[in-house]
Amino acid sequence: MTKSKKPDFRPNEFVVYPAHGVGRIISIEEQEIAGLHLELFVISFEKDKMTLRVPTHKATDIGMRSLSSPELIVKALDTLKGKARVKRAMWSRRAQEYEQKINSGDLLAIAEVVRDLYRTDDQREQSYSERQLYEAALERLTREVAAVNGVDEAGAQKTVGEVLMSRAA
Repeated sequence: MTKSKKPDFRPNEFVVYPAHGVGRIISIEEQEIAGLHLELFVISFEKDKMTLRVPTHKATDIGMRSLSSPELIVKALDTLKGKARVKRAMWSRRAQEYEQKINSGDLLAIAEVVRDLYRTDDQREQSYSERQLYEAALERLTREVAAVNGVDEAGAQKTVGEVLMSRAA
């Protein structure tokens, strides 16, 4: 088993896990699994009522990262102001690409999905799958904005909503 560089995550710190979004490290614990002694990050995702254990030596390999910088949050919000870029590919192909962007954990990619799938009241209605992807991306974005800015999720949703509405105006 190769040892990669051990990341500098600490208990009580917020982190972003690509497939689940923002969580908080509760503790670092040792466990014996299949005869191997592993050091694990125990990450809690409050909203999903989920706890995840990630081997410390694999954390960076799987894309776990610290929260984005405030500058990156500003860039992500600027991305929302842009014009939606919808490719002319079939929906199934686009949906796959959106799903990959959401699960990449990359804040700017997630902001692009929100921008591309956002609909105002006067635009055509979204399909169920479009709505699901939009809501998943929006939730990931607002959770990270909330954690970085130190506000609750409702405050972050208001901020993101205002940016999206300003684009429509």
